[in-house]
Amino acid sequence: MVLLRRVIGDALRARRQGQHRTLREVSSAANVSLGYLSEIERGQKEPSSELLAAICDALGARLSELLREVSDTVALAEQMPGVLVPVADEPTPVAAPAVRSATNRGVRQVTSDGSVAVQVRQDGPLKATLRSTRVRPADRDVVCAA
Repeated sequence: MVLLRRVIGDALRARRQGQHRTLREVSSAANVSLGYLSEIERGQKEPSSELLAAICDALGARLSELLREVSDTVALAEQMPGVLVPVADEPTPVAAPAVRSATNRGVRQVTSDGSVAVQVRQDGPLKATLRSTRVRPADRDVVCAA
């Protein structure tokens, strides 16, 4: 399954980093604690609609734009074969997040119309982790393995 809170967190982090702003700046502007905003960006907490609207406002983004981006990412993941299909449990090697790569077992990547790259890692029979990134124009010629 695709975790919606993870996709929302990735989209918020991408917008914040694209503006070269710190968590502290955005958390202060949105009137939310720095730790809680960090947990939202990492997909560990699911924000309420009011909190999400406040964070979007602090980022100078429309809530509808963020939700559209999240919806497009989820729709792309749903089109990938096997993303929402249960798979047999396989032991996952323990690795630091910094050294995990797309070559891990169960990871597939796809690029949609050259603007969004989606990486899906099957974490268990009914759980998948979805990561999305916007593709820079210079990277659009790179084809990701499916």
